Amino acid sequence: MSKLMIYGASCYSGCMAAEQARAANLTLVLAGRSQGPLARLAEMLSADHRVFNLSDNDAIDDALADVSVLLNCAGPYMDTAEPLMRAAIRGGVHYLDIAAKLDSYRLAGELDDAAQAAGVMLLPGSGGSVAMLGCLAGHAVFRVGNPQKLAIALHVAGSMSRGSAVSANRNLVAETLRLHRGRLVPRPAGETVSFDFGEGAVPCFAVTLPDLITIGRATGIPEVETYVHVSGAAFPEGDLASLPDGPNAAERDANRYQAAVEVTTQDGTIVRSILDTVNGYSFTPMAAVESARRVLAGEICPGFQTPAGLFGAGFAETIADTRIVDIETLEGSTR
Repeated sequence: MSKLMIYGASCYSGCMAAEQARAANLTLVLAGRSQGPLARLAEMLSADHRVFNLSDNDAIDDALADVSVLLNCAGPYMDTAEPLMRAAIRGGVHYLDIAAKLDSYRLAGELDDAAQAAGVMLLPGSGGSVAMLGCLAGHAVFRVGNPQKLAIALHVAGSMSRGSAVSANRNLVAETLRLHRGRLVPRPAGETVSFDFGEGAVPCFAVTLPDLITIGRATGIPEVETYVHVSGAAFPEGDLASLPDGPNAAERDANRYQAAVEVTTQDGTIVRSILDTVNGYSFTPMAAVESARRVLAGEICPGFQTPAGLFGAGFAETIADTRIVDIETLEGSTR
């Protein structure tokens, strides 16, 4: 079997992923919960489509019976990741998603043993910030010996999609965490640290990103902190249901994303690198479909994996106009 199923294909990011997959000539099945939008998209892309509800395990299993890779683009992932991951393990299907919240990653860790036993790979964050930041972190870690701490920040520019805004709103009460001695622990909310994304230092606020899990897992660094700097209308207010599906192509082109990382060694030396790429809503479907293409081609390791760990730290730079630049090395410095 060599079929890719995209679940949530008629949503904003799912539709872009479906278009990318068709352009890559992948054998494609579109899936989701709404017949009308799926049927229209399937006709446009000359693809098969299947409608099923995630509350019906038998329906999920039947729909996945001839599929080898599942890409979940249907948020909120706190609702969709578990039924689809468990179905993927039951059916021997490799699972990918584009989740930006911690839920999918904690779940993948919990299901790691079961996935390995079934020969199934779980690759949450196959596109998006996890792929960006994981590759940037891996690149910077390669520059040093004995890394002890890593702090990484994402610059989110432009507007947010309706789905992302709804999902983010449901996570507003989540704890602010960091990785300390290899364990996720609470940290005070509202802390800020300055990072330079290439045009001078700007304040970034501490947030709980899934990279706390994925970077710690891929690098073995026991101390990891994650931050975000927001510009534009990234966190809208008011009636979220009235928001447009997401930024249009011109808006995405006008708002590139950046990331910055600092890795501290045991002797206090700090190395810094920055990443510059296309808008996150453009990067995400491209990276997710490229991940799916590679998995379909046999780049597989059963169990819970990360994009940087599976494909290497250079993966992000294969996506669109993405580049990583090394900044200075500060000997014996401290944050």
